[in-house]
Amino acid sequence: MKHTYKITGMSCDGCRSKVEKTLNAIEGIDAQVTLFPPQAIISMEEHIPTQKMQEALSAAGKYTIEMESGHKMESVEEFADTETKKSCCSTVGIHGHKHEQSKENHHKIVAGKYYCPMFCEGDKVYDKAGDCPVCGMDLVKAPEMSIAKTQYTCPMHPEVVKDEPGSCSICGMDLVPLQVEESEENKTYTDLLHKMKIALLFTVPIFIIAMSDMIPNNPMMHIMDMKSWNWVQFILSLPVVFYASWMFFERAWKSLVTWNLNMFTLIGIGAGVAFLFSVFGMFFSDFFPEEFKTSMGTVHLYFEATTVILTLVLLGQLLEARAHNKTNGAIKELLKLAPTQAVLVENGVDKVIAIDAIKKGDLLRVKPGDKIPVDGKIIEGESTIDESMITGEPIPADKKKDDAVVAGTINGNKSFLMLAEKVGAETLLSQIVQMVNNASRSRAPIQKLADRISKYFVPIVVAVAVLTFLVWAKFGPEENALAYGFINAVAVLIIACPCALGLATPMSVMVGVGKGAQLGVLIKNAEALEKMNKVAVLITDKTGTLTEGKPSVEKVFFVDADENELLQYIASVNQYSEHPLAQAVVHFAKAKAIVLSEAKDFEAITGKGVIGTVNGKRVALGNKKLMEQLKVAIPQEMKSQVLTKQKLGKTVSYVAVDQLVSGYVLISDAVKASSAAAVKELMRKGVEVIMLTGDNSNTARAVADELQLSSFEAECLPEDKLRIIQKLQAEGKIVAMAGDGINDAPALAQSDVGIAMGTGTDVAIESAKITLVKGDLQGIVKAKELSHAVMKNIHQNLFFAFFYNVIGIPIAAGVLYPFFGILLSPMIAALAMSFSSVSVISNALRLRTLKI
Repeated sequence: MKHTYKITGMSCDGCRSKVEKTLNAIEGIDAQVTLFPPQAIISMEEHIPTQKMQEALSAAGKYTIEMESGHKMESVEEFADTETKKSCCSTVGIHGHKHEQSKENHHKIVAGKYYCPMFCEGDKVYDKAGDCPVCGMDLVKAPEMSIAKTQYTCPMHPEVVKDEPGSCSICGMDLVPLQVEESEENKTYTDLLHKMKIALLFTVPIFIIAMSDMIPNNPMMHIMDMKSWNWVQFILSLPVVFYASWMFFERAWKSLVTWNLNMFTLIGIGAGVAFLFSVFGMFFSDFFPEEFKTSMGTVHLYFEATTVILTLVLLGQLLEARAHNKTNGAIKELLKLAPTQAVLVENGVDKVIAIDAIKKGDLLRVKPGDKIPVDGKIIEGESTIDESMITGEPIPADKKKDDAVVAGTINGNKSFLMLAEKVGAETLLSQIVQMVNNASRSRAPIQKLADRISKYFVPIVVAVAVLTFLVWAKFGPEENALAYGFINAVAVLIIACPCALGLATPMSVMVGVGKGAQLGVLIKNAEALEKMNKVAVLITDKTGTLTEGKPSVEKVFFVDADENELLQYIASVNQYSEHPLAQAVVHFAKAKAIVLSEAKDFEAITGKGVIGTVNGKRVALGNKKLMEQLKVAIPQEMKSQVLTKQKLGKTVSYVAVDQLVSGYVLISDAVKASSAAAVKELMRKGVEVIMLTGDNSNTARAVADELQLSSFEAECLPEDKLRIIQKLQAEGKIVAMAGDGINDAPALAQSDVGIAMGTGTDVAIESAKITLVKGDLQGIVKAKELSHAVMKNIHQNLFFAFFYNVIGIPIAAGVLYPFFGILLSPMIAALAMSFSSVSVISNALRLRTLKI
């Protein structure tokens, strides 16, 4: 049985993991727990009382479990059988149909909520802006997933606000679009910019005062003595410490209280110690030994180091805020594709309406140069449509009556009428936005290494800083040993940056997934993006993958039967099948004005064909295996004819009526023009391309020879494809599978990287980890190149972060001083630290300009 339960009390991914582990510890339970939505899907051989599970969860924490209202208990067989039928029950699929939520969809950014860009707490989100309690970074607002609704106002009377364009009810002027509020990212950037200006205003004078001592015959001393200048530095430092940079100390304190040590822990300790030392030294100079004092008897103060360090860290935060604004750029650009209004044709009259007012079945007029408002089909007229923003293909597509059009694409120079079929969240554009959003937040396996190191990073750095002070205090120059130790310890604390490690992977994934969407390559999660780079074998289906997937009947050959009657039989049976070959037969019959009859006892036999009863006759249409299963003898002469056709790459289906062969259907499906080039490029990249098809060996060989494939296997049933993939995986090979049919779903799910054609079935798309919007094999080449580029970018980021800390910390500790007399100023360390995270983000943003 499989039951769905509602879980309350979970606040982060750690809670989710704890609940899942607790439930799975109960004998007889197999549980999968998700945070969004907060629920558990539990399989059990026999029903286990909810009370028993509640007792286990209560012992683990403040969690509650209850059966979801209206949930029906199902047997495993019933559940499996109804998975496909429930296509109108859960999350929306890429083509507007809905599906049960798959495991990969658990990582979801909630639109409008705030999350940590390093995903320290997994899926946890917040209602308000603030700091991450783990790493202390500014929380980022997730972009709204819906198209922004445009409102209109009067330029003379701003109090007049309407949802639709029109005229002002007061003065009659045309209403204009209301200005969109400033985005959350811009607000954060603006706030930091204001604080940066304040910090600079007060830091620069402090720096000049402190550095004046390096000028011969210090002119500043002619104005006031050093003790007085120390008071000036102290007063000027107060706005920098207690206003512009106070958030860093708040984050540092929070990190110590919660023991979630992070970058701000190091900044807070380093800058805080320098500031407190300076204040104490100014008020109580007699407490300090001579080596801490100047020739004028005052203690060496570090107000300039404190303020410069904080100002440079603030600069780093400012640059990060600006960069973060660009990492979600792909989603923002996708959202901009949809227009805010459309032209509704009602009773022959055109009327401008808001995009969210469109309903299914509405008749819409699309004018030259306009964006397509929703998904639908052309019912009058024709045009050329630029679909590059969805498919990544630059060449416009010619569209005529009954052709499908997609929201966000741009009409050419002709006008046409379209029927709205999918609106709102059902459109392909909305689904792409949602998939990109989900994938951007998923975690790549390579990130685990950085996570493990980051966990111990801060305590190690603090220990190194303490050790640095002790070593310098004991072995440093006699006259200034303690001062050297203090400065170098502060430099060690300041230069270390765990955030660079944490940002290395998620920034590249976020930008890479967005770039993929622009290329028509939709990536479900970061793991698929990483594995695609390692793929050694590509398993591909034939129909709809290598071929156009639009088979057409060339001719029906019949033996001792009326052609129209035979065509009626086979078309009537096939009308209940979604298979492309079946649809080709039905279209062929309808073109000849054949009236279809009801087919009883219909049965689709996977990988073989269909059978049913039409007008009292038992009709079977399928391949040689189906005829053998039904014990139908095929005349030798017909076998020879069929063999000749198959060697030409044609697909042949035998027709049997009441256990006697009555003829065969000749079907052709052209190989895609791009398939040969794509296969050649993949093989050049070291990928073995194998075709597995349910078609006969002769047809399969003709296609394989034309495309020069590595190898092929014909007459494959779904279980055969599954077995072959498992065999290759057992040999240690990373296997990708490309397909588009329901029968491909098991193989897509089994493969390391399942690749679905966007033109295929929704079940195949749900089973896959990558979807190619255009349904073209060239998309796999793009996915391979994109994966390689993203992984290369991640490795660059990780190398930079590791190398930076491995080199920077010892230099800050003073390891070069005995050999070259070089010491690293805490101010230079702050500059280096600030730019480490910025460098990682900037490197990730280079993926936006990637040429594929």
